[in-house]
Amino acid sequence: MRKIILASASPRRRELLAGVGATFQICRSNGEENITKEDPDDIVKELSLQKATTVAEERKLEEGTVIIGADTIVFYEGKILGKPADEEDAVRTLEMLQGRTHQVYTGFTFLQKKEGKWIADSFAEKTDVTFYPVTEKEIRDYVRTGEPMDKAGSYGIQGKFGIYVKGINGSYTNVVGLPIGRLFYEAKKLGIELRESEND
Repeated sequence: MRKIILASASPRRRELLAGVGATFQICRSNGEENITKEDPDDIVKELSLQKATTVAEERKLEEGTVIIGADTIVFYEGKILGKPADEEDAVRTLEMLQGRTHQVYTGFTFLQKKEGKWIADSFAEKTDVTFYPVTEKEIRDYVRTGEPMDKAGSYGIQGKFGIYVKGINGSYTNVVGLPIGRLFYEAKKLGIELRESEND
């Protein structure tokens, strides 16, 4: 089986991939994010490609290696909501999102080394997330837990804020950080095996 590298330090992405039996190594991408696109689909594809490319450029990797880059953004009324700058920023973001529907986009890229060249295939997945109305006290109590501070949109659907999710339209794992079903579907179409078969 060829080497699969996840270009992400996200524990959530690692857990999602490991949870479905994928065999992979982790190489954190340390490159600068540079957004040149406007459409959220294009933005996450661009950022996921940048992450994968940074890992490819920093290491000597063997033929057949596949690097998976991924990036997730929260999008609301034309604005990208990244990770909060501080606790007040997290409170402001959640006050804006409570009682409403926003979008979560995750882009992922397969970067394959073929005949000495890196070939990229990038994809984007969108999920609509709707929150119940949430009081300021509930938001501040949540922010004080520290959980939202490393998360786009200032919340983790799989964590304590999950009780305020009224519903989602689309992939749940996409909101966590990696649309696992779509990832495996696109990998299969590209001939990339993410799990070792029983015979290997």
